[in-house]
Amino acid sequence: MKILEILQQRRLQGKKSIAVLVDPDKAEDPSKLKQLIHLANENCIDFFFVGGSLITTTNLSEVVQCIKEDVNIPVVLFPGSSLQIDPAADAILFLSLISGRNPDLLIGQHVQAAPILKNNRMEVLPTGYMLISSGRTTSVAYISNTTPIPEDKYSLAACTALAGEMLGLRLIYLDAGSGAEREISPRMISTVRKSITVPMIVGGGINTPQKAISALEAGADMIVIGNALEKDPDLLTDISDRVYDWNRSAEATGK
Repeated sequence: MKILEILQQRRLQGKKSIAVLVDPDKAEDPSKLKQLIHLANENCIDFFFVGGSLITTTNLSEVVQCIKEDVNIPVVLFPGSSLQIDPAADAILFLSLISGRNPDLLIGQHVQAAPILKNNRMEVLPTGYMLISSGRTTSVAYISNTTPIPEDKYSLAACTALAGEMLGLRLIYLDAGSGAEREISPRMISTVRKSITVPMIVGGGINTPQKAISALEAGADMIVIGNALEKDPDLLTDISDRVYDWNRSAEATGK
């Protein structure tokens, strides 16, 4: 089954997913990367996202290969540009930055990447990418040269997500940015959730189990954990336990 079909099915079942984000710039130590991969595997995470706003190293392929050699967890590219493509990955988030007005990130990079993606087996996941303000300028906001949606402009975010769905985007990704000062509020997540029917991904600033559960309760179908694992690897265990309980409850309710 394709990844998009899995996410759509899990949404209908009320089940939630976890993705671990690996920034190749922060994965230059093979031993630490192996530890993260094994930790993720032990905790039965659903996906690895690989990529970043600005990659200054040349080890994207090595990171993807390392994950693929060790575990069977799907690897999804989370590209900051059309240069961040590796055919060994299982899928790519084909990100259109719909919260901004930078034409290069709305369609320009996609034109460059399209013929490359057409000629390999990767699943392409058309994704409306929305930056939400988190209290300070993040790397992705600076690199993309766009202004995030203010964290209290709930209707604006909802209408943006709705427009993305109407344009045919199959996923919506709300992101506070890597190393965000604050996570996206439950009210923002809930308001956007009510406006769309496609699966919704939420990332940035999720550094406690309670923040993870709050995002899921508000309507996120998948949460993305990244920087927080550098400081506290055990966080993944705590969050995965809570998500496991959630999904078991969803199964019981479904029956």
